[in-house]
Amino acid sequence: MDIQWYPGHMVKTKKMIKQNLRLVDVVLELVDARAPLSTKLPDADSLVGSREIITVLNKADLADKKVTEMWINYFKDRGIPAVSVDTLRKTGFKRLFSLINSVKKRSLLGSRRCMIIGVPNVGKSSLMNQMAGRKSARTADVPGVTRSKMWLKVSDNLELLDTPGILWPKFEDKAVGIKLAMLGSIKEDLLDLQQLAFILIKFLSIYYPERLKSRYNLNTNIPPLQALEKIAASRGFFLEGGILDIERSAKTIITEFRQGKIGAISLERPEEKEGFWIDISNQDIV
Repeated sequence: MDIQWYPGHMVKTKKMIKQNLRLVDVVLELVDARAPLSTKLPDADSLVGSREIITVLNKADLADKKVTEMWINYFKDRGIPAVSVDTLRKTGFKRLFSLINSVKKRSLLGSRRCMIIGVPNVGKSSLMNQMAGRKSARTADVPGVTRSKMWLKVSDNLELLDTPGILWPKFEDKAVGIKLAMLGSIKEDLLDLQQLAFILIKFLSIYYPERLKSRYNLNTNIPPLQALEKIAASRGFFLEGGILDIERSAKTIITEFRQGKIGAISLERPEEKEGFWIDISNQDIV
């Protein structure tokens, strides 16, 4: 499955980030808790220079809690400050503020300033809103909403700088592009939704078979295409002439995964040396 896309405004975004680094004390890099490594910017360290980075595992409510704990330990073992955050249940923020306050301030005047960076649709604006305790930043469940820099005053002692989402020109690891697509970081009109759904069903059948059974009453050994057909039949997704609407089934399972309706699911685990994602480019998913 090849994902073709053009980064467009992202070169300009990187330039804007570098120009504004002198204004901030610390950088918050948001990653999706369901795939922290795949959603982490590969050039984050070079992008922010000497500024300290705090890794924020956002959308923790949608991820497998045990796997998220593994990721926190993974970053801790590498000396990277990290915290998991759930903006809906407002958890993790006490720890986040503690990490921010532990960073040495670079100027003696004014409030502490943080820049927030991350891939599209990782939840930067939602995090800012929750930190500020009000709905101020513009948010939406589609990639590419934040178009320019946006400052938000959290308190007399803290200000946040939001930035547009960033992706990179080429996915060296095919699995990374697929996971980003599943999470909604790439616009849907660039994707083959059926192929994406096939891969998601195969993944769930291996790692979370009970979720497939509970949500869709699917057996773990059912081929992905038959799974989509069964979902279409059970949900009443039909085209003219009584033909099953497979495309609608594909979009449904992807959307329900993103929204957490299938359950708390993590797409990757620390230091995977083998398994589904390692072999994905050589597997016949269909």
